[in-house]
Amino acid sequence: MILIADDDNAIRLSLSMLLRKASYEVKAVATPAEVIDTVRSTAPRLVMLDMNFSRATSGDEGLTLLRQVKVFRPETPVILITAWGSIPLAVEGVRAGAFDFITKPWDNAALLQRVATALELSGGKREGEGDFDRSRIIGESPALLHVLDTVRRVAATDAPLLIMGENGTGKELIAETLHANSRRRGAPFVKVNMGGISRSLFESEMFGHRKGAFTGATADREGRFAVADKGTIFLDEIGELDANSQVKLLRVLQEHSFEMLGDSRTRHVDIRVVCATNADLPAMVADGRFREDLFYRINLITVTLPPLRERPGDIPALARHFAAGFCRANGMEMPEIAPDAMASLRGLPYPGNIRELKNLVERTILISGKSILHAADVEAAAALTPAAVSAATAATHGLEGMERAAVEDALRRSAGNLSQAAAMLGITRQSLYRRMEKYHIR
Repeated sequence: MILIADDDNAIRLSLSMLLRKASYEVKAVATPAEVIDTVRSTAPRLVMLDMNFSRATSGDEGLTLLRQVKVFRPETPVILITAWGSIPLAVEGVRAGAFDFITKPWDNAALLQRVATALELSGGKREGEGDFDRSRIIGESPALLHVLDTVRRVAATDAPLLIMGENGTGKELIAETLHANSRRRGAPFVKVNMGGISRSLFESEMFGHRKGAFTGATADREGRFAVADKGTIFLDEIGELDANSQVKLLRVLQEHSFEMLGDSRTRHVDIRVVCATNADLPAMVADGRFREDLFYRINLITVTLPPLRERPGDIPALARHFAAGFCRANGMEMPEIAPDAMASLRGLPYPGNIRELKNLVERTILISGKSILHAADVEAAAALTPAAVSAATAATHGLEGMERAAVEDALRRSAGNLSQAAAMLGITRQSLYRRMEKYHIR
C-alpha cells in the first residue's frame, strides 16, 4: 500500500488516480495525525508526504512528520512533495532520511518511475540476481565486491548512481556494468565527458539545436539526452560543471524534459542517469562550487571505488588480463610473469591506479622482449614512468622543473584536454592555466 499525505484534496485525488491506474494500492490522508495513525497500525510500502499542511508554508510540519514516520517505519521509503521554490527544504528532507522528492507540478511518467525505483530498492532481492554480468570487472577484493553488490542490487531500478573514486579506478567500467545489467541494456549507453564541453556549447551538446539557432548551426543536431532516450546517460567528471550549466542540468534531471536551442517545443526523455567524479563533491557543496540540490538529485545511490593500493590482491589477475589483451591485440606471444615480477608489481604505489598498472605491464612486455618477465624487467619499465621521470627531473632541476614536467606529461596523456589534465594533476582548470602561463607551455 502507498500512503499519500497531503492537505490539498486535489493533490490527493490526482495522485490516487495516477497510482491506482498503475495498479498500486493507495490510501490517501489529509492530516499529520492520520499519517501517524496509519504508520502505527500498518506498514506502507511507500509514503508520499507533503511538506506543508494547513496554512503552514515553512515546511517544518513536513520535516517533523518525516522524522516521526521514520521512528515508526525506519525501512519505509518516503518521497517528499514540494513546490519548485521549496527545493532547499526538500534537500533538507533528504538529509533527514527521505528517499527522494518531487516538485509540483510533476511529470506523471517521471513520478511513476521514481515510485517504482523506491519500491524496487526497498523490496529486497529480485529475480535474475544470479545472472549478474560482471565480466568487465577484474578482481575479488572485499572493497570491490562491496561496490559490485550495490551495483547488482540497484541495476534493475532507475535509481541515479554517483560513482566516486580516484582517476584510473574504473568508474566508466562500473557505469557500463550497471547498464549491462539493467532493463535498458538493449538501449543506448551514452558517455559524456562533462569536463570536455565548453560552457558556450553546453546546451547545444546536451539538448541539441535547430538549424539557424546560432551562427554556425547549419543543420539540426540531436543532443546527448535525446540520443540516450530509453537508455542510460553517463555524465563523467560531473564536478567540472560551471554554476550556470548545473542549473540547466538540474531541470532535466528533475523533470526529464528539455528544449532544443531554437525550438520552443518541450521534449521528454526516459533515461537513467549515472554520474562520476574524482572530485570531493560534498566539499564543493560546502564551498558553494556545486549546487546542493543537484548533488542530492544525482547521488541517490553512491559507490566509491577503492584505489588500487587498497586492493593489492587483485593486481596479479589484472596484470595477466592486461598482458593477455595487449599480446592478443599485437599478435605477440604472451610472456610468463614470474613470481618475483608479480611481487614487484604488487609493491608499487600506483597513483594512477589501474590505468597506470595497465601501462606498466604493456611497457614491460615491450621493453623486455622476453618470454619470462622478472622483477628487474618490471623495475626497468617502472623507471620510465612519468612519475619516475618527474622525480629525476626534480633532482636535477628542482621543484619547478618537476612541476613543469608534471604539467607537460598531463597535457600529453590527456591529448591536450585541459579538464582531463587538471584532473590528473588534482588542480582546477584555472590553476592549470596559471602554470601553463608560468612555464610558457602552449
